[in-house]
Amino acid sequence: MTIRVLVVDDQQMFRVGLAAILNAQPDIEVAGEAEDGAGALARTRSLRPDVVLMDVRMPGINGIEATAAILGDELSAHRPRILMLTTFDIDDYVFAALRAGASGFLLKDATPDELIAAVRTVHAGDALLAPSVTRTLIQEFVGAPARRATPSHLLAALTDREREVFALIAAGLSNAEIAGRLFVSEQTTKSHVSRILSKLGLRDRVHAVVFAYDSGLVRPGDSSPAP
Repeated sequence: MTIRVLVVDDQQMFRVGLAAILNAQPDIEVAGEAEDGAGALARTRSLRPDVVLMDVRMPGINGIEATAAILGDELSAHRPRILMLTTFDIDDYVFAALRAGASGFLLKDATPDELIAAVRTVHAGDALLAPSVTRTLIQEFVGAPARRATPSHLLAALTDREREVFALIAAGLSNAEIAGRLFVSEQTTKSHVSRILSKLGLRDRVHAVVFAYDSGLVRPGDSSPAP
């Protein structure tokens, strides 16, 4: 299956470079480009891409506002995965982007291979954040946000093992790392992750992290569920 990507950035040369890298892949097609948030919303409606590669900082409607608009668009039922691009490892804009519904985070100095892998994994729903900053970003992200009320029946629906897996997801561990920690197969871990996302009504792993910390199920610096 071909992954259709919309590239959004206010710098034309950067957009052209990203498009060239992605179009060279047999399973990825750049469906279109946009130079700002307003264009991103319009082109998402018309092109219905699978993944939107979104710059965080743009004039006018920025990437965060565009992300929220695209994922909350009442005129379209289409909900692409959104992969945010930023210049800095830890950026307050990124935290807001995650809350707006972005499914991934990648630095602009990422290698072509990292870019390609990020698009594929975000499309598959398996991506969390850029590997080089995942754990640091989680710690920064959960340091200040206000806790949100979480329906108790959602957490109660998780089995003890699922709560354990959920805590490890929130700590930034990959499926392979979780499998090694719990002495189970990676396929078993994938099954647990899938059931957790389904029971909690979450789109992907990155929002599982947000949910875990917002709900207080997991505390900053901890890798086990709160009592």
